[in-house]
Amino acid sequence: MNLEKRIQAFVKLGDFLSQFSITGIIKRENIEHNDLFFDAFKHQIKLAKEHNGWFTNENILFAFNNWSKALNNSNIEVFLSNYNFKSIDSKKIAIIMAGNIPLVGFHDFFCVLLSGHDVLVKQSSNDKHLLPFLAKYLEHVEPSFNGKITFTEDKLVDFDAVIATGSDNTARYFEYYFKGKPSIIRKNRNSIAVLTGKETDQQLTQLSNDIFRYYGLGCRNVSKLFVPKDYNFDSFFNAMYAWNPIINGAKYANNYDYNKAVYLMSEFDMLENGFLMIKEDSSYTSPIATVFYEHYETLDTLKKKLNTDAEQIQCVVADGLIENEIAFGETQNPNLNDFADGVDTLAFLLKIS
Repeated sequence: MNLEKRIQAFVKLGDFLSQFSITGIIKRENIEHNDLFFDAFKHQIKLAKEHNGWFTNENILFAFNNWSKALNNSNIEVFLSNYNFKSIDSKKIAIIMAGNIPLVGFHDFFCVLLSGHDVLVKQSSNDKHLLPFLAKYLEHVEPSFNGKITFTEDKLVDFDAVIATGSDNTARYFEYYFKGKPSIIRKNRNSIAVLTGKETDQQLTQLSNDIFRYYGLGCRNVSKLFVPKDYNFDSFFNAMYAWNPIINGAKYANNYDYNKAVYLMSEFDMLENGFLMIKEDSSYTSPIATVFYEHYETLDTLKKKLNTDAEQIQCVVADGLIENEIAFGETQNPNLNDFADGVDTLAFLLKIS
């Protein structure tokens, strides 16, 4: 199977996913194999929601919407333009996926198959209904994918390289277990926002999407703010208000109540508005329904700190601070070349062959 066939298969998958949008699920007549897959995929969405309470209809469809926009000819060709696709000696690449947000491991899956390798997927138990179904769709639109995609719940065996995502603790295990294989091992990372007090109301409202989308469970969600001394949080809280219905979700509300109780019993200083707490803390990893904050003296000293702590940070939301910053509201809308942890997955895969 040549590269163009692989590209076109994913373009067709993007077309299929475009029917499952945040604006509604609408069946279209021009989608290949729709009679076989459309209603069945609606059932898989239902199963995914029932299995994982964090996977709401809105969050699942938001993920689909992003991938349907990404998987078109133009985007994929731009993405591939900097790589040399020589003749591939196909290897088997194992992927150990996280399950914190819907289809969180899809980019690795996409890169492995696009590069011409076979993929062996070990999914998280939290997200096991959606990707295998999409893999079946790929096999139908491009039969050459048959035999190149394997899912397993057993111990990984007979593979040539691995991409593994987990916590800092599991990463140490991965590094030991896979030390004889080419690997990308991902650890805990969080995203931050740098505020100066000069942000517009629109920017702060956009920031609320970076904080609350997927309940804050993604590594691209903003979990910490850096603010100047004497920063007034009134405008920040006003901008967060659009997301107040989030407290109606039982799992989120339970976490909010629990963490609030812990803070109160521990006599920690914190501010809250009924659905979000902010607490001064040096850590980058905040609990659900909480955003940490830290004061900075000058932007120059903050830049140095962020550079020192770079391996703990996924995204930096800011306005004119650093070269690779993310605009307010855009952390959950990554491009195809926004690689996790800044490690070029496709370059890694093309070197293996």
